[in-house]
Amino acid sequence: MIDFAQLRRWPDVEAPELVAHDATDRLLLDTAQEALVAHPRHVTVIGDRYGALTLGVADVAAGHADGAEVRVHQDALSGERALEANARAVFPRARWTSHGLEPDLVSGARVVLVQLPRGLDALDEIAELIAAHAHPGVQVFAGGRVKHMTTAMNEVLRRHFDEVQAGLARQKSRVLTVAGPRPSGVSGWPRSGRHGDLVIVAHGAAFAGTTIDIGTRVLLAALDAAPPGARHVVDLGCGTGVLGVSYARAHPASTVVATDQSRAAVDSATATIAANGLGERMEARRDDAGGSLPPGSADLVLLNPPFHVGATVHPGIAHKLFDAAARLLHPGGELWCVWNSALAYRPVLERVVGPTRQVSRTAKFTVTVSTRR
Repeated sequence: MIDFAQLRRWPDVEAPELVAHDATDRLLLDTAQEALVAHPRHVTVIGDRYGALTLGVADVAAGHADGAEVRVHQDALSGERALEANARAVFPRARWTSHGLEPDLVSGARVVLVQLPRGLDALDEIAELIAAHAHPGVQVFAGGRVKHMTTAMNEVLRRHFDEVQAGLARQKSRVLTVAGPRPSGVSGWPRSGRHGDLVIVAHGAAFAGTTIDIGTRVLLAALDAAPPGARHVVDLGCGTGVLGVSYARAHPASTVVATDQSRAAVDSATATIAANGLGERMEARRDDAGGSLPPGSADLVLLNPPFHVGATVHPGIAHKLFDAAARLLHPGGELWCVWNSALAYRPVLERVVGPTRQVSRTAKFTVTVSTRR
């Protein structure tokens, strides 16, 4: 039996209030136990955060069919790396393959375990994919924390499956058991939206979808004052790529690299770049805090950092991205950042990056520029 207490979040943010597993992982594995034993070679895991589900499934499969391999989708690159590290430490015999949110992830699957995403669009894309490509007799076990679950999730699942049953809550978690897939025959993802002459393409799990979130709007309004001569630009934590695309369109001499650890974000940004005809000057890559880019390689970094880790309000990821910006910028390069004013990031930016001044401020957001010392 996997000892969940040994699991770690590395390389993601670690703090006493943040955990590498929760009661939902255990409840999903317990609820799906019979199905996992019956079909150990045809299991898919979607949304595993740090490896608890994948290693739990691999443990069950190893006891009933030697060499069984689990197919896994994790949106976050840090989650993939955490799974690898936890497997080495806790269950080295585990075997799995990592996949995008694509047909080969679920093709012929008989059992699918899902950590429910917070967003309904993300759930819709997952449910549509399973219904279209899994085995007709597939059983889907979708679990989450009760406080984050809504009846709207049931309705999303019923668009793609005949049966949706809610189980009893345990330790503030609940599992929805889903069966009877109804393939639509036409995929609704990704979706696109037009904002003037800007086209945004988004997959279900991409932050803000085909809209432009408020913080990004505030930073975009301030970027008219950004250095026009920046040639090498990084859109750090790019989401759908709106900041990078907007800068590249306004500055034809620039090249832009958009990075994000989210698969959904990078796939969305790649499509957004193509939709706006910027493929020759801009690329999107899946990366953890710009780790694949060389130090001192950027003239300008654009950043709208998240203010939460999963469902928890926490500054950890923002601080990690500030560190990354400091590494990427050459001396004199600039970080243009928008943040919720209540978070008071300016002292951190001063310490980590360099001299920081306020460019603009609204009732909710502050835009600052920090010059790399």
